[in-house]
Amino acid sequence: MAQTIVGMELVDLQKALAEAFASPMPAFRARQLYDAVYRQRIQELTAISNLPKQLRAKLGEDFTLGRPSVEQEFRSNDGTIRYLLKLGDGKTVETVWMPSFLKNDAPDNGASEVVDLDRATVCISSQVGCPVDCKFCLTALMGLERSLTAGEIVGQVLVAAGMQEVNRLNIVMMGQGEPLLNLPNVLKATRILTDPTGMAISPRRITVSTAGIIPKIAELGQAPERPKLAISLNASTEEQRQALMPITRKYHLKNLIDACRVYPLRPWEKLTFEYVLLKGVNDTDADARRVVRLLDRIDAKVNLIALNPGPGIAFETPTRERVDSFQTIVRRSLPCFVRTPRGLDVYAACGQLKRMELVGIGSASPSGIL
Repeated sequence: MAQTIVGMELVDLQKALAEAFASPMPAFRARQLYDAVYRQRIQELTAISNLPKQLRAKLGEDFTLGRPSVEQEFRSNDGTIRYLLKLGDGKTVETVWMPSFLKNDAPDNGASEVVDLDRATVCISSQVGCPVDCKFCLTALMGLERSLTAGEIVGQVLVAAGMQEVNRLNIVMMGQGEPLLNLPNVLKATRILTDPTGMAISPRRITVSTAGIIPKIAELGQAPERPKLAISLNASTEEQRQALMPITRKYHLKNLIDACRVYPLRPWEKLTFEYVLLKGVNDTDADARRVVRLLDRIDAKVNLIALNPGPGIAFETPTRERVDSFQTIVRRSLPCFVRTPRGLDVYAACGQLKRMELVGIGSASPSGIL
């Protein structure tokens, strides 16, 4: 059975080549292959022109590159692209490409946003579906099918970045799944993504988001190479969070905050707390003041997300005035930002990833699950 290369670290690749060829392989050959896969982002093993023809032929017999294939893509009016990627076993997962924007203040155009061709963010998945039953998230309605391998995590970045080339790429593991319930593969993928001799993406530009798996937060903090950490908070009291995020019944809010207070931040790092605002549920001024008290003595920032709606979600999006009021209170004590929704018209925004099949501009079919 052919071995999959994407997902191998250099030491894995050296071992696999030695076993496949039944003899030691010159070390530089593994480095050439590693460089071609991760730095050059080749799409076919036969495209590695600096390898001997016979070696390429043997690689084609014993190995497969293992990148996901693009099954469908959905392009938003704001430039966001939602990719439905097909994995080796036929399952599908979603990845979202979000170009950055610059302000264009030219007098003849007026103030407007233009695409920054040099920067983008790719939102990747860590599982097919998700086991964490957050009540405001479409992905939760899927349940969990399985976790992704390190190669399937890295492969999403290779595919998206290869199709939309930029120099500065940010990665957020905020797609389908709970990353900390797939921590070994998330950490291996992070090592590959950050390896200076490969993809060379700074750990400052990779963020992993968790619903609050407390033992795994501590484990993540001990990893030598790790992404930044974001906590999906979404409530200001234990009772409120249990209703919105049933995982809180196992990992209580107080214990989660305690774990965050002792999390070993690097000198350049802050913890990010994400807070989805739900109209009339968790968006009051009193909630905002409680959030400030909760995060006392944590070097943190807060990202507010007004609910991105979808079929089957029994909550509403708060008004802009309510969001602004909440932000004003929090940012008296902490850096607080409102995240601009991206890809709403193609179900690519935060909490909307459910493999929705579009049936018209700005609409989707709840029954159109691919």
